[in-house]
Amino acid sequence: MPKPIQCIGDNVSLTTVTIISPEAANGRNVAALGVVRALASTQKTGVFRPAVCKKETFTRTLLDAANVGETIEQARGVCPKRARRDKNGSRADIVAAYETTVAAIDAEAMVIVGTDHSCVNDPETFAFNADVAADLQSPVFLAVCTINRTPEQVRETIKACTATVEEHGSAVLGVFVTGADEEQIPDLKAFFADADVPTWVLPKVDFEEDDAAAEKAAEAFDRNVPASEVHAALEAPFKAPVTPYAFQYGLLGKAKAARKTIVLPEGTEDRIIAAADYLLERDIVDLIIVGDKEAILARGEELGLNSLGKAKFQAMDDETVLAPMVAKLCELRAKKGMTEEQARKQLTDASYFGTMLVVLGKADGLVSGSVNSTANTVRPALQVIKTKPGASLVSGSFLMCFKDHIAVFADCAINLNPNAEQLADIAIQSAETAAAFGLEPKVGMLSYSTLGSGKGPDVDLVEEATDLVRQKAPDLQVVGSVQFDAAWSPTVAATKAKGNDVAGHVNVFVFPDLCAGNIAYKAVQRSSGAVAIGPVLQGLNKPVNDLSRGATVQDIINTVALTAVEAQR
Repeated sequence: MPKPIQCIGDNVSLTTVTIISPEAANGRNVAALGVVRALASTQKTGVFRPAVCKKETFTRTLLDAANVGETIEQARGVCPKRARRDKNGSRADIVAAYETTVAAIDAEAMVIVGTDHSCVNDPETFAFNADVAADLQSPVFLAVCTINRTPEQVRETIKACTATVEEHGSAVLGVFVTGADEEQIPDLKAFFADADVPTWVLPKVDFEEDDAAAEKAAEAFDRNVPASEVHAALEAPFKAPVTPYAFQYGLLGKAKAARKTIVLPEGTEDRIIAAADYLLERDIVDLIIVGDKEAILARGEELGLNSLGKAKFQAMDDETVLAPMVAKLCELRAKKGMTEEQARKQLTDASYFGTMLVVLGKADGLVSGSVNSTANTVRPALQVIKTKPGASLVSGSFLMCFKDHIAVFADCAINLNPNAEQLADIAIQSAETAAAFGLEPKVGMLSYSTLGSGKGPDVDLVEEATDLVRQKAPDLQVVGSVQFDAAWSPTVAATKAKGNDVAGHVNVFVFPDLCAGNIAYKAVQRSSGAVAIGPVLQGLNKPVNDLSRGATVQDIINTVALTAVEAQR
């Protein structure tokens, strides 16, 4: 089985916690400072502020309590104004900044502190903080203020905030009830003694008015919150979510680690060169862009791109490359009677030309399809790169990045009406892709029938394919035939597939034909907001991946990174 690709949360030795509050006022600061001190007492602890103003001073207070020699710049993500105006773009940059900081400071623990109180009321701020916690694969400590709230109202606020955190993919492992008067503390501790998670009560400390606030906050925290309880709370079971932003940054990080060379045959397409500029600016991959260098650079300048000059450009009429390419193509297609004249004509096709750069070893993989059809991308690969030993076909899967997890959909790109044996091979290939990306594959062979509830030749085909999967890969967890809802939902599976351990937990969805698969992935992508990465072309000797002609720049970036990671196997 291929080595799994890790995401940002795979450093299991790193203790992380995100502290967020619906108010984000001073009570949150008491909790945050106390948690940093508690963790720093036993671990190398760093601090990260995902969205924070450069003029604020509390981050420096946190860094004084931390112990990894971190700079203020390393502790900051993006500006709060930008976070309000561009939440999605900010989340991507926050993940990148956080991972860069963690790698640079070599921390054993990270305390992530959410946005500060603002005079600008953004109703989505708390949800944004919850999203960032999930992106950074961190559990949450809530800080909820008791000022002007009864204990019952505090409890209801905690419930509402916890539901939001869970809805956005993370989990609450502890709660600080802040802002209490000293005489309130005993009653509040008693009120929350039977809470579902550890709940601590902290008194008011005014960081804005009191120059000695840090010392008073530290003393108040130590008096009310034993450090051992903080450590114990963070040892509770926590299944780290994998959001699209975490997964995409994981791809970029893995691609950057090996710096493979990828060919982009469609050098005249604006989206391609915009994606290339992004990748080159960050030194994620080396690129060969097929086309006229001066024309591409001129277009890049018009688009405001600054890093295209880092690419290698390959003109298609360069005889020093074309001559050996023609010879190799004639050799590979000798049984088809390929002549030099025919080879030269064939190589006027940019996709074919780019594929031959991979064959000649000048590149490790290829990405195409933003302009060309899937057939134009796949056909050259099938003819000259060919399938892996033992692979009966090439299939196309998509990595579907949902809010807090990843799934594989296949075949959504290549095989029109696979027979039972082909469908079984698609399932096995897709399971291998899932495993390569860190999933424990659980395969659902999809149909309009769940375990015999419906009859017909289409059901018979899927059931035959399921039997073949079990024969060819006896250790693979598979259920079929199964309807999508019974594959996806444990609740539905409990009714439709009672007693089946795979139904309701499927993460590799194998569609019975291309029509169903292609419609499904696009419907899910556009209606749910899931990020679709791919298609991943499965079964080839070298990675060649196809783009949808509707691909965005981000889609292209993801696919190039994916291809570079595949080339490392």
